[in-house]
Formats: sequence, C-alpha cells, structure tokens
Amino acid sequence: MILGRLLMRLLLVPFGAGFAVCAAVLVTIMAHWNRFDALLAANPDAGDDWMVAVMFAGPAIALIIAVPAMAMMLPAAIGILISEALAIRSWIFHAANGAISAWIGRVTMVEMQEPYDFYSDPLIVIGAGIAAGFAYWVVAGWSAGFWKPVFTRRETSAAPPIAPA
Repeated sequence: MILGRLLMRLLLVPFGAGFAVCAAVLVTIMAHWNRFDALLAANPDAGDDWMVAVMFAGPAIALIIAVPAMAMMLPAAIGILISEALAIRSWIFHAANGAISAWIGRVTMVEMQEPYDFYSDPLIVIGAGIAAGFAYWVVAGWSAGFWKPVFTRRETSAAPPIAPA
C-alpha cells in the first residue's frame, strides 16, 4: 500500500509541477494580452494572418515565458518537499508557496540579469505564482504526503449500550 502510494506521488508531483508552470504562463500571457493586441494592431496587414502568426510565434513566446517560470520552481520545490513530508494539504499553503516562490525567483532574476519584459511587473509575477500554486494543489497538493492515505475507512464503534428502562 505504501509503496504504491509512493509511486503515485512520484508521478503526480512532477505532473502537478508541469501543470503549475502552464498555469503561470497562461496568467502571464493573459496579463499582457493588451501588449499582444497592440502588436497585432500595429500592422494592419497582420490581421489576416493572425492564425499563422499565433502558430509560429505562440510557442516561441510561451517558451520565453516558461524559462523564468521554471527558474522560479526551485523555491517552490522546497515548499513542495515540505508539504509532502508533513502531508500539508491546504490550498492556502500551496497558493502562498507559489506566490513566495515567484517573488523569490523574480528577486534573484533581477539580481542575476535583466529580467524578461514579461516579468517586470511584480504584481503579475505574484499573481502567476498564486495561480501556479493553486493549479499544483488541484493536481497534486490536495493529496500530499505518501504516508497518509487520502481515503481511509472510518472504524465504526460498537453500538452504545442500551440503558435499561
């Protein structure tokens, strides 16, 4: 039972982390949607070819956004380890872990190099971190801890003795 649960956690935690990165990238793209729309409106002829532009530029933009998001995963991995070790299943813990990890990742990115333009606004970074933490909780955080079963049968106690009348 415990070995099966451990194997399940070893598969579910990386899947949840990947889902969290995707959620952070989507929040960042949606936060900068006006910028993308302005680029499209700058060239009136590009309106006809927007689908081709999205097919070619979309993956490149998502990759550019995902690289710093993955750099922000190191502090989040420490929080995930803590939640797995202590079986912390609170969505608030995971959302706070995402926000703090994104903030720490942004601060270290600013110190190491010039941050990407998409991560210049701290509010967007922290919002993406909260979304990533919540997305991780939805996939893997709600059942954290390989040693604590999620669905346990409650032992039913014997019926209480009936008092004589």
